[in-house]
Amino acid sequence: MSEFDVTEGLKKLFLASVGAVAMGAEKSQEVVDELVKKGELTVDQGRTLNQELTRKAREVIDGTADKALRSRLEAMTPEERAAYAAKVAEMAADIDAQAVTVEVEAGGDEAEDEAE
Repeated sequence: MSEFDVTEGLKKLFLASVGAVAMGAEKSQEVVDELVKKGELTVDQGRTLNQELTRKAREVIDGTADKALRSRLEAMTPEERAAYAAKVAEMAADIDAQAVTVEVEAGGDEAEDEAE
């Protein structure tokens, strides 16, 4: 009978265990990487879907607002419509004036930053 070397058997068992752990680590890293890729894909798909839903919701809201405004205008007399249009034009002019003021202020800050 051949002699059984316990040390050699333990060495092989140890090396096999290390190999199994290393192989398991590699496989688990592959699995993690694959899950990350799928997660990123899902996030991108979610982002795209959210943008599409937002766009469609805006279209519906805009369409509903247009219908409501048209109904309101149809219920007005020509004089009321003219007064309403003048009021809207005045509001638009006020908003445009505020936007110009903001742009001038922002431009002033940049000039100050460059001077420093």
